[in-house]
Amino acid sequence: MRVDEQPGWILHARPYRETSLLLEGWSRDHGRIGLVARGVRKEKPRQPRALLQPLVPLSLSWTGHGELVTLTALDARGQPPVLSGEALVCAIYVNELVMRLLPRHDALPDLYDAYEATLLQLTAPTARAWQLRRFERDLLAEIGYAVVCDTEADSGEAIEAEADYIYIPEHGAVRYMQQPNALRLRGSALLALAEDRLPDAADLAALRRLMRALITHQLGGGVLRSWSMLAGTGGTG
Repeated sequence: MRVDEQPGWILHARPYRETSLLLEGWSRDHGRIGLVARGVRKEKPRQPRALLQPLVPLSLSWTGHGELVTLTALDARGQPPVLSGEALVCAIYVNELVMRLLPRHDALPDLYDAYEATLLQLTAPTARAWQLRRFERDLLAEIGYAVVCDTEADSGEAIEAEADYIYIPEHGAVRYMQQPNALRLRGSALLALAEDRLPDAADLAALRRLMRALITHQLGGGVLRSWSMLAGTGGTG
């Protein structure tokens, strides 16, 4: 199969053999893909190696089948988002989420568009934690584990802003009844996520704990490397 000029991004790159790179890419219409960029570590490579790094918008072409295909051409697709410090750490986290939670070859164009929007929004100095929560919510929904935030799981009743709830992975929100070791949060936090509305600081912190627990569940109890980096950003991640 040959694919030409597909909008995409590099999520991760590492050396492969003596002169090549192994790339984890994400394309709008073909999903997450494994790419071999052959010969790009030579003194005079055919492909511009400077573009083969994360957080640069690209137009990608490749050929092949299966888990690993061969990169045949690439071009820059506009200017990369200007990310440094906290914003860069957040973007690295978003990339790791995509790599760890999305299966290969699943085209998810809506999530791809949300990814590009998130990178752009991270360039602003405010509300970065909220942008991460929104992307986490959208990603979980796309892989079949939507966070239901407007109704109780057992009763089907509407979530009340002033009530307290716990959220059970793959089940949903239930009333807080002093359950031991429960992840407790206010209904207002859940409703903010459901309504795509910036919550107050306390609810935003609660949503961070909620999304961390849900992602850990999806990882089978595993962790993301970027979580330790986010720990140094004052609670953003």
